Amino acid sequence: MKKLLNTVYITTEGASLRKDGENLVAEVDGEERARVPFHMLASVVVFGAVYISPALMGACAGGGITLVFLERNGRFLARVEGPVSGNVLLRRAQYRASDRPEEIVRSIVTAKIANQRSVLLRALRDYRTEFAEPVLADVRKAAERMAAIARRAEARDETLEQMRGSEGEAANLYFSVFDHLIRSPDAEICWRGRSRRPPLDPMNALLSFLYTLLTHDCRSACESVGLDPAVGFLHRDRPGRPSLALDLMEELRPVLADRLALSLVNRRQIRASDFEPRDGGAVFLSDEARKTVLTAWQERKREERQHAFLGEKAQLGLVPFLQAQMLAGHLRGDMDAYPPWFWK
Repeated sequence: MKKLLNTVYITTEGASLRKDGENLVAEVDGEERARVPFHMLASVVVFGAVYISPALMGACAGGGITLVFLERNGRFLARVEGPVSGNVLLRRAQYRASDRPEEIVRSIVTAKIANQRSVLLRALRDYRTEFAEPVLADVRKAAERMAAIARRAEARDETLEQMRGSEGEAANLYFSVFDHLIRSPDAEICWRGRSRRPPLDPMNALLSFLYTLLTHDCRSACESVGLDPAVGFLHRDRPGRPSLALDLMEELRPVLADRLALSLVNRRQIRASDFEPRDGGAVFLSDEARKTVLTAWQERKREERQHAFLGEKAQLGLVPFLQAQMLAGHLRGDMDAYPPWFWK
């Protein structure tokens, strides 16, 4: 159990939650593990099979404490709350902000570029002795140019379209050297450029699968705090597209998805033989490879990192939910700006 931003996250399957006086009590195998007063709670988020007593559900409903139920892999199931809800006010604020999204977009774009650049800098440290000098020069040049683009986007004088252009320019630089970061012995696992719907090579197939997992987590995070996942800021509205979830994942995918994909192929946990060609040139992960990736994905989400804004450690799997909470807080007027997540 982890308490952050007045929310309790229950990530241990088989745990039991019950009411004891004016407290929430968490137990595992009959042993008390945590106790939190109701007045310190705004919501409870549970992952997987967790028992919640009827008395606790009643106390939460009566006290304005929201219960959020997610599958073990993070997919949103339900949100339970009492009759008084601020969701309509939050969503109205979200819709108004989507008409003038510059400040939120600036935070998202700046963090995404900074996190992409951190992936390149980490590769320079990890493979400094293995990179040929021209490769080192290419990666350094891309990282330096991306730093300049991030400063430009942060300077508050770019329009919305200019910030979208800066995001695209930085992405092109990042992926122009992405092949240098792949250290797999398999020639088929390389980077020739982004392809999707369908992916046309192994690396794109792996990234697309991880991006799908992250999108699901970000959509669940939006739903868990009462935001409309379809109305975004950086991504334009389009029927059937979870634009806000895609916004939320932009600052997270360099670390949660790209780095994991590189680790899997560089450590030879995923090889060329783990991919299957389909009609039309599409390439997909095999069933066994998907299991390997899912296991690594869950392990990565359990890793803890310092959250720069909160000043304490949190599991990577909780970061989308924390960011959604802070975005909701900004939209409600509780925070002056949306604080994005930077990889440290």
